[in-house]
Amino acid sequence: MIKVLVVDDSALMRKHLTQLLESAGGFSPRAVRNGAEALAALEEAEFDVVTLDINMPVMDGLTCLSRIMTANPKPVVMVSSLTQEGAEATLQALSLGAVDYVQKPDGTISLSIEVIERELISKIRAAARAKPRRALGLRSRIVQAQDRTRAAAPASSASLAVGAPGLVLVGVSTGGPGALEDILPRLPKTFPWPIIVAQHMPASFTGVFARRMNDICDLEVMEVARQTPVEPGRVYLARGDADLLVTRRGSGYSATPVPASRDHIWHPSVERLVESALEVAPANRLIGVQLTGMGHDGAAAMANVKKRGGLTIAQDEASSVVFGMPAELIARGGASLILPCDAIAGQLNAWLGVARERGGRVNAR
Repeated sequence: MIKVLVVDDSALMRKHLTQLLESAGGFSPRAVRNGAEALAALEEAEFDVVTLDINMPVMDGLTCLSRIMTANPKPVVMVSSLTQEGAEATLQALSLGAVDYVQKPDGTISLSIEVIERELISKIRAAARAKPRRALGLRSRIVQAQDRTRAAAPASSASLAVGAPGLVLVGVSTGGPGALEDILPRLPKTFPWPIIVAQHMPASFTGVFARRMNDICDLEVMEVARQTPVEPGRVYLARGDADLLVTRRGSGYSATPVPASRDHIWHPSVERLVESALEVAPANRLIGVQLTGMGHDGAAAMANVKKRGGLTIAQDEASSVVFGMPAELIARGGASLILPCDAIAGQLNAWLGVARERGGRVNAR
């Protein structure tokens, strides 16, 4: 039985959420009205998962979340709106350590619950198995991760064509914003290959997330809204609710957004991104990075990258919020290396000939 604490200031929303969980079976819900009541409830009893609204009186969701993740981390699923303000707050919550989020669609509460029912149940069940992170603050986490970076030698017979144009392809889902915040800020402006990221996320979130990442990275981070030539020193984030393909452009490559494929479950699709790269680029000009996430999106295609002579990294279980996607890559024999999140940037720098100076700064050779 999964014990769930439902936190929402709307009496009707609390009623619908608790009834939904009770009717689904396997859940034991309790509902409270705000963050202050949630903290009191967590002191009184043990809960496996907390669902947390953002806008509440007395104590809002973000304040409550920061208290939870600092004192006694629990898996938290945020319940947020599709507005830009809601997206920004949700991304801040993910940075603070929330496992996942569920969108509140526009419309009546009863209709909203019907629309999100399947997603909410699956995400709460996944959260119950997830490993929440203690909140330390975004910038302090980045500094600590820098101090722990371990640059490893290539653990593969593959030989990257470092002097030629190439691509780093990143697939990530649940827990992704935190993982990307640990990796991308530690790559230098002179990083020699473009980085293309497929993060499972709705369209209302990806633009906001790209701007947040751009503020903390030396690399330029942008959402891809139209066909865009890819260049070194930049990170290209696939637009949510669509897919992103790599296409040929002269001697280089472009990132080309396309409608989401009905043949693929998750979007932006990691599988389609990596498959398209293999169609236009030699595998020894590709590095695949499979990060935390539920499911198996991208595992088959990244395993093919390794099989054809490229290099791949799977995030390890200990540092993954949900180990599904990296575990699938490992199970297929597709991981050149299995690394904790805080070692991935150092490995990418090492593979592409980026040297670390004394004092911790990073330069390209």
